[in-house]
Amino acid sequence: MEKHHKFSIWYVLLGIWAVLILNNLIYQSIGPEIIPYSEFLVRLHQDKIREIAIGDKVISGTMLNKDNAEVKFKTVRVSPDLAKELVGHDIKFRGEVESTFLRNLVSWVVPIFLFLGIWYFMMKRMGPGAGVMQFGQNRAKLHAEQDIPTRFDDVAGVDEAKGELQEIVSFLKEPERYTKVGGRMPKGVLLVGPPGTGKTLLSRAVAGEAGVPFFSISGSEFVELFVGVGAARVRELFSQAKLKAPCIIFIDELDALGKARGISVGGHDEREQTLQQLLVEMDGFDPRVGVIIMAATNRPEILDPALLRAGRFDRQVLVDKPDLNGRVAILEVHAKRIALADDVNLKVLAQRTPGLSGADLENILNEGALLAGRAERDEVTMADLEEAVDRIVGGLEKKNRVINEREKNRVAFHETGHAMVAAYTPLTDKVHKISIIPRGIAALGYTEQRPTEDRYLMSRSELVGKLDVLLGGRVAEKIIFGEGSTGAANDLQRATDLARAMLTQYGMGTTLGPVTYSRRNQPVFLPQDSSYLPPSQDYSEATAAGLDDELRRLLEEREERVSQVLSEHRDQLEAVAQKLLVKEVLGSDEFYALLGMDPGKKSDGDDITA
Repeated sequence: MEKHHKFSIWYVLLGIWAVLILNNLIYQSIGPEIIPYSEFLVRLHQDKIREIAIGDKVISGTMLNKDNAEVKFKTVRVSPDLAKELVGHDIKFRGEVESTFLRNLVSWVVPIFLFLGIWYFMMKRMGPGAGVMQFGQNRAKLHAEQDIPTRFDDVAGVDEAKGELQEIVSFLKEPERYTKVGGRMPKGVLLVGPPGTGKTLLSRAVAGEAGVPFFSISGSEFVELFVGVGAARVRELFSQAKLKAPCIIFIDELDALGKARGISVGGHDEREQTLQQLLVEMDGFDPRVGVIIMAATNRPEILDPALLRAGRFDRQVLVDKPDLNGRVAILEVHAKRIALADDVNLKVLAQRTPGLSGADLENILNEGALLAGRAERDEVTMADLEEAVDRIVGGLEKKNRVINEREKNRVAFHETGHAMVAAYTPLTDKVHKISIIPRGIAALGYTEQRPTEDRYLMSRSELVGKLDVLLGGRVAEKIIFGEGSTGAANDLQRATDLARAMLTQYGMGTTLGPVTYSRRNQPVFLPQDSSYLPPSQDYSEATAAGLDDELRRLLEEREERVSQVLSEHRDQLEAVAQKLLVKEVLGSDEFYALLGMDPGKKSDGDDITA
């Protein structure tokens, strides 16, 4: 049963108290001066009364005050022989039947209307459609079929998801193809994927392709302060959708509404009742009506299991981050509106941006266009897009950050160490750029590697190669300056986390053997910049001690191998670092030329297996 908001007597008492105070203030500000009858007689004998109106019980009129200014007064009538006393004075006087109607109108009705006006204004301020009688109305934005220009051609990089949703479009256009063989339309389609991958865009494309009305609302817009409001909005939304059928209801950020019940401390009656109403509505309507519910979330692990069962969200479509070909396709779609120069190579740009979403790629093209506009050029060059990638991935350049020559020299050797190890280590990505220009909050320089293809799994040799590259900067500093610096702190942290993951999660060590200890409460879609997190300790103290020894031994072995590589090529290390100090940025071709290597063919290097 739906639980309504309880009426509180305190609201009524507060309103009455406010009206009484307002009534008193108004009466004091616009009312006549109340004087004793004795003072009235004194003023009368002093001939300071100008005009009076005599009622049965009250005398009112005008008089002269101490400053001889006319003011209104009122007093209670005491003497019945007042008329005889007035004859001897030059005063106009008349009889009057008392009426309190005007006073009541001013002192009671006006404050009440003023109070209601303030209340109505506060309700309107709570949001669109949030008036006193409009809490239960839904806030879904209705887009008519002719108002949705988005088509599947406008969505790139998610071909598998488009293929799944094409069936929904076909069902909306030609339902008899499926109903004649006993099929029914899916009640719900859940789009699951990381932020920025185009889930909302896909839902609009489905509505645009099918040519049906499109209701769009966020999950957070259902939940209000008062219990029962969200449930009323759900009912209203579905009743409106049935009138517009066939149509699509799209609920963005479903996790704000559909979080699993019972996991929140203290509970949340409004959110849970809204979720229950949504479950009831999804069970209650006939799929032949033609209403399809689409929803999007990037946190499917916290959704209530009742939402995900068959008969509610029948189909779950993964909208993942695009691969290399998908990134190229996305860049081509967004590049149609931008004037690109002839030197722009979108495939190279896609190779530089592994792990970025469609929204990130669109932002890169937009940043490149802004840079070209700032330079007053008519076309966006490849240099603009390269700088846009550096801005988004590494942060803004800090050209005004003053670094002394000693620290700059150390940074140059540090970054050269990373690049040199990457060049002489098999199974690592090609070096794309080396820079000692500070970027972001704390980065004094960076070495960028460009993968030639997307990788979905990695061998032990490849992970060991990553460890070597991470340790390259610190080892280079120790070879040249005899000691390390705090600049390698982040490299060491990442290397330690990666090595620990190799031993505890990937079964690549000897202490734990073929056993894995996965992380608890791990989200399905990790953020782009998330590093390897240490696992929870589900093993004994003796095992932990052995694991610590193996972890230290693995990193020491890799550091020894990196030291050997850089010592053998110390002349090249110094040559590249000196060139970097002069130019501050070295591209791929320039770097490999200094090493005497072909950029397209990396050195086979030494055996990196432990």
